Amino acid sequence: MDEIVVVGQIARDLVLVVDEVPGPGGTAPVRERREMLGGKGANIAVGLAQLGAPVQLVGVVGDDDIGERLIARAAADGIGTEAVVRRPRCDTGLIVDVVADGWRYLEDLPDGVLLREDDLPIDLIARAAVVVVQLQQPPEVALKAARAATGCVVLDGAPHGLRDELLASADVLRADHREAELLSGRTITSADDAVRAAHDVREQGPKLVAFAVDDVGNAFVWDGGELVLPLGDAEVVDTTGGGDAFVAALTFALTRGDSPADAARRAVQASGATVSHPGGRPDLTGL
Repeated sequence: MDEIVVVGQIARDLVLVVDEVPGPGGTAPVRERREMLGGKGANIAVGLAQLGAPVQLVGVVGDDDIGERLIARAAADGIGTEAVVRRPRCDTGLIVDVVADGWRYLEDLPDGVLLREDDLPIDLIARAAVVVVQLQQPPEVALKAARAATGCVVLDGAPHGLRDELLASADVLRADHREAELLSGRTITSADDAVRAAHDVREQGPKLVAFAVDDVGNAFVWDGGELVLPLGDAEVVDTTGGGDAFVAALTFALTRGDSPADAARRAVQASGATVSHPGGRPDLTGL
């Protein structure tokens, strides 16, 4: 399989599983603690590597010990890290995921860990078979990466600006429920709503659009086809990382030549496997 480049966020992911979140002045024992490579871009890259794809990660860490350890962890996961930027005088991003009755998400992501236009390895992006652009990055950076690509462009999320230009540059678009509403300008309350919204957005550039519908499932629309897949029966422990695993599996399947329908089923399966355990790190080996 040809190389895939993932452009996106890298962070230290600290997962704390507790029986109950204490109120003000209270304490609670941590039942389970996990510290791992995280951030949406890194999670997608990990999932792709687990599925067997050659993958390069483009993102930013600080010049601290945490950043060094995260780069080493990514390399140990089989991810190319040559394009990861070490930002001087910047702390590496931190995401704290508290899992109890649902989950609570705390982020410390300094401006320095966002990509800048001159951070992008244009030659690497241009020769990749697929470039996944995770849209938590500044829109002008995301657009530069998408336009530099000569292969397939996969967008994940909803941009904070340059919406029309980014959609025109995309081959595949994936968005969660909130992002789908932002992208389409529609209120989505059902699978039918999501299908209509996806058709609207597909007319603006992407060849395949995948929209999530909370508590319902996922809607997929492509040229000549559409599909709605309900949520699986996996027990949901923590939804963190479910969308990242979805993007990784969808991208992998499309890259190896699967049909849109088969790729959609693989993406939903990967997401279900990820939300059944605490933390956003996927476990797609053997999927």
